[in-house]
Amino acid sequence: MHNSLEALPVELVADILGELDIASLVIVSNLSRRLRAVASEPSLNPWRRPILQNLVDLDSEYEPALKHLSVRQTVPRQNWVEILTLGKAEYLLFEMTLPNLKEAEWEECFRRRFLPGWVNWKSDAGSWKAAFLKYVLCVQACRIRADEAVLHRMWHRSHSSCTAEEAWTRYIVLNRNGSANLHDASSRNYNPMTVFHEIKLQNNLAHLMTHARLVVEFRDVRIIVLGVLSKPRSAFSVNQNARLLLHPPGITKGEDEEPLPSEETASTEGSEESFWSTLDAITPVRNTVVRNPKDIYRELTHPLPSRSHARYPFYTPGGEDKRWIGSEELEEGGRQWVGPMLVTAQLIGPHTKEPVGDGPPLQDLDLLVGTGRNQYASLTWTDLAAIAPWLELTQKINGPGLGH
Repeated sequence: MHNSLEALPVELVADILGELDIASLVIVSNLSRRLRAVASEPSLNPWRRPILQNLVDLDSEYEPALKHLSVRQTVPRQNWVEILTLGKAEYLLFEMTLPNLKEAEWEECFRRRFLPGWVNWKSDAGSWKAAFLKYVLCVQACRIRADEAVLHRMWHRSHSSCTAEEAWTRYIVLNRNGSANLHDASSRNYNPMTVFHEIKLQNNLAHLMTHARLVVEFRDVRIIVLGVLSKPRSAFSVNQNARLLLHPPGITKGEDEEPLPSEETASTEGSEESFWSTLDAITPVRNTVVRNPKDIYRELTHPLPSRSHARYPFYTPGGEDKRWIGSEELEEGGRQWVGPMLVTAQLIGPHTKEPVGDGPPLQDLDLLVGTGRNQYASLTWTDLAAIAPWLELTQKINGPGLGH
């Protein structure tokens, strides 16, 4: 049987080896020179499938053989980019034996795992490897020094309420006139719901309910927006960029999701519904004529979305991509995003995705209220450009105000 396996074409041998778990593949790759050559060939790479099976299942423990896989010379180097991009932070920091990678490979791991705005922290560490992995144990009331790695900063903040390493949290507000403001708030006191309530008061929208939507999720952070849905009496209050951020022009969710229940679609929540009949197609969406969205958009890879948003900015089936709620004319119950929209980055901890209350999952209060939902990271212009390059901002304003 052993000889029969080796007699097969190398591509078929690689497919067969890819069906094994990591521990079995380690053993088989050392049975003969031919099997070792197949296992170590980067173009065949039978390791990728069992490695990904470990990484994508967030609820299960990794195979013990993964811990010291770096000592195996038969494992092609490209697998480490995926392991370091998708692996659990605490596992990479405290349990795994790490490989010796080139500086360019560490940079690729960094850019695929973290938001582009976090590159600024690289200057504190010196090298890409240090920026990604180097960490110093927290001392003196969990104070983190400036030379700590991004991965450890992220892990520490998602598992505690410490804000010593990032005293100010930045967030972006998309204004209805097409401009946007980059604000910052004290990390210790930052609460996007409180901030957005003040924004609603300033825009005479306090009587309307706040809605939250999940834009995209990455390994360690997810992008959330807070806004107001209503049926306005004029197009003046409609925020075009708010809709475009959630619904890229030309992209639809297809037929994978069912429309909202009738009681949800009928809700007006204080809107001026009696004026709606005069506002058919209230706001022309830019670039509405898109024959083939794949000619314009590319799936995001830097940073790399999590499995639930793997096809972003395209719709990802599975139930967690909730940028489209409802369908066609019943989308969002026929309402529009009005007034400003707040965009923020929420750190993902061990309890962040646990369901809370009786409301719908992964939208509105479920995104903001509950255990593991009170830690946030800074969001910059670079990050917004990475996740929504199709947005056309008329002006980028640092801080409050209307700009010049």
